Amino acid sequence: MGIKRHKPEEIVTKLRQVEVLCGQGMPRADAIRQVQITEQTFYRWRKQYGGMGTDQLKELKRLQKENDRLRRAVSDLTLDKLILSEAARGNY
Repeated sequence: MGIKRHKPEEIVTKLRQVEVLCGQGMPRADAIRQVQITEQTFYRWRKQYGGMGTDQLKELKRLQKENDRLRRAVSDLTLDKLILSEAARGNY
């Protein structure tokens, strides 16, 4: 069985569920187990997604998509430059 990758929306939901359960008096470790994640995962997620609301999460996803698009563009342009420089060297 493969590793399950949680979507950012699911992560924020699980973080909120843990906080609600803790607010109801449940120990944090028990609340974390109830939402079916490990303590290490909870603390890593809390550090990364801690105070995010849904608007911030959407903005993060938009920026990540834009970053991926720009990385691909830079990669393509770098490859084009290398091809052109190789072709130019061959013509002399």
